[in-house]
Amino acid sequence: MSAAGRADAARGTWVAVGTFVLWGLAPLYWHLLKAVPSLQIVLHRVVWSALMVGAFLFWRDGRHWFRAVLAGHPRLWWMLLLSGVLISCNWGLYIWAVNAGHVVETALGYFINPLLNVLIGVLFLRERLRPLQWASVAIAFAGVLWLTVQYGSFPWIALTLALSFGIYGVLRKLAHVDSVAGLGVESAYLFLPVLGWLLWSEFHGTGGFLALGDGPGYGMTANLLLVLSGLVTALPLVGFAYAVRRISLTSVGILQYIAPTLQFLIGVFVFAEPFDRARLVGFACIWLALAVFVVDGLRNSRRMREAALAELA
Repeated sequence: MSAAGRADAARGTWVAVGTFVLWGLAPLYWHLLKAVPSLQIVLHRVVWSALMVGAFLFWRDGRHWFRAVLAGHPRLWWMLLLSGVLISCNWGLYIWAVNAGHVVETALGYFINPLLNVLIGVLFLRERLRPLQWASVAIAFAGVLWLTVQYGSFPWIALTLALSFGIYGVLRKLAHVDSVAGLGVESAYLFLPVLGWLLWSEFHGTGGFLALGDGPGYGMTANLLLVLSGLVTALPLVGFAYAVRRISLTSVGILQYIAPTLQFLIGVFVFAEPFDRARLVGFACIWLALAVFVVDGLRNSRRMREAALAELA
């Protein structure tokens, strides 16, 4: 790899670290808006992130930035439309879960996500799994099954978060577009319908932003946090799209554990969510599966490097 390539990969690594730290600390931010209905928070996230990203792209690339992004890429429009819908659904479920006291289960979802990415690669990208990868997936499945039996309900929050973000990551990997511009197109597709929904809510009493409605939990602090939610939303997504184009998916997968680890610690030690022995067994299976997955990935990367050096010798 050239010096420029190594520098680009290093920047991608540090951006990925910062991105996952921000995502890991996000429950603290959304908890400040606990009194605001989750749907309203999601609508505001879409609108304010679209305005902020759109304004930046207008300043950077001019008023025809949207057309320039999609020009010559006939498949890009529907890929970004689908990725925008997926990430919005992911946001909605995540915020509801955080403010409903399920931070630990959201952490489980993002622990499962890298393993689910492996299955997505097998099912949709025709990738082949190594024996240790199959073992990792089997151990994770056993952990999910244990949690389902112990709690008498399917961990749908965790698995839905993992699946939606997993497919989003694949789409952004395949969509050859600048990270900020891609987010701008995603946001632009959703902006008008979501703005219309938000305005309808405000004028029918289910909103409350700037006292236009009579919804609960609003005030000047909440209003400011809702506006800033656009920045809180946009920065990590831009960072994720930037990093995933510059470093390997294996590296992204390893660094990705930063976010659910922080979320898990916040759920247990800050929000005092229950974490008994039965739940510990299920999480231990997930953590063991991740350890097997990481070790196998590192061993395979080392073998590939050694083979490349042998060819050059």
